[in-house]
Amino acid sequence: MKVAIGQDSHRIEKSNQEQEVVLGGIIFKECFSISANSDGDVILHAITNAVSGITGKNILGKVADDMCKSGITNSEEYLKEALKYLNEKIVHISISIECLTPKISPKVEEMRKNIARILKIEETNVGITATTGEALTEFGKGNGISVFACLTVE
Repeated sequence: MKVAIGQDSHRIEKSNQEQEVVLGGIIFKECFSISANSDGDVILHAITNAVSGITGKNILGKVADDMCKSGITNSEEYLKEALKYLNEKIVHISISIECLTPKISPKVEEMRKNIARILKIEETNVGITATTGEALTEFGKGNGISVFACLTVE
């Protein structure tokens, strides 16, 4: 068994117009955007970093930047690239999100299903929790989104 933790965070840019925000591969309609070169899917970025923690092959950074420069901005593609180096079987993924907005709970099941599809595991092996952290951090105050992903493989 191996366990790795991946983390990522992105700043929120507030807007007067409704924007598409992608989290866990699912679109949220919000009055803000995510500051990023890619689609800014902070959940898939954290999972990608967790996979890199197992494989030792860093994808976010140069590899993803090169993919982004070539026009690939869908974070699912970065995760799929990281998974190419994973020889172990994924047993479970636990995802912890800290943000004020968007409200995560209405789309948890949709995100779980999509993440399970990408990782090729059962939905019951995808845990997603969310908190505002009582507004003690910039994320809980609505200035960004932070995600930790704990990946277990065998």
